[in-house]
Amino acid sequence: MQTLLHKVLKATGVAALMGAGLLLASCGDKIAPVGDGDMSLGPDNAKVTLIEYASVTCAHCAEFNKDVMPELMAKYVTPGKIRYVYREFLTEPRDVSAAGILLARCSGKANYFKVNDALMKAQGEMFGDGTTANALPVMLRIAKSVGIDEKSFNKCITDPQGLLRIQDNVDKYAKENDVIGTPTFFINGKKFERKTGTIADFDEAFAPLLAGK
Repeated sequence: MQTLLHKVLKATGVAALMGAGLLLASCGDKIAPVGDGDMSLGPDNAKVTLIEYASVTCAHCAEFNKDVMPELMAKYVTPGKIRYVYREFLTEPRDVSAAGILLARCSGKANYFKVNDALMKAQGEMFGDGTTANALPVMLRIAKSVGIDEKSFNKCITDPQGLLRIQDNVDKYAKENDVIGTPTFFINGKKFERKTGTIADFDEAFAPLLAGK
């Protein structure tokens, strides 16, 4: 995996971003607005917008995806009560993280969240031996499950423009909003700190907003 991506990362200048810690500034007065480049679920005009900064190689993100996201979807997103926005972040190993972002994007909007979910659920398989040796074959398998062949997969995860887009997003979002770890949540533009790590945190936060209080 590192060999496959290294040349492109170096050539596009993204290597420094992938290999070093992100340089983050203090949070501004307003979170970056949701735009066309954001991946989201739920109605655009919902009373509540939940933004999650996450990474497909982040273990805590995978826990949230497994333990909380199904209830969040069932109670709030699928019924159209809230808009959920997923913003892509980089965590170690950064080359795999970047490749996961690109793969999810290449899969198209219809399969984006399906691929994201599959990647998070496959973390143990990808990194269980303490290396990234299994990451590439696991990701290729996920790619094939949504109709992406090996040639297209290799092209996708080494796309220079895609890698630069990731860097631009990190610059645009992370620096503006003081995101220093994942998952990080914002509800209607305000950073949200979870207390219990369960759906109860969101139940409490959403209730007054959905009631219009």
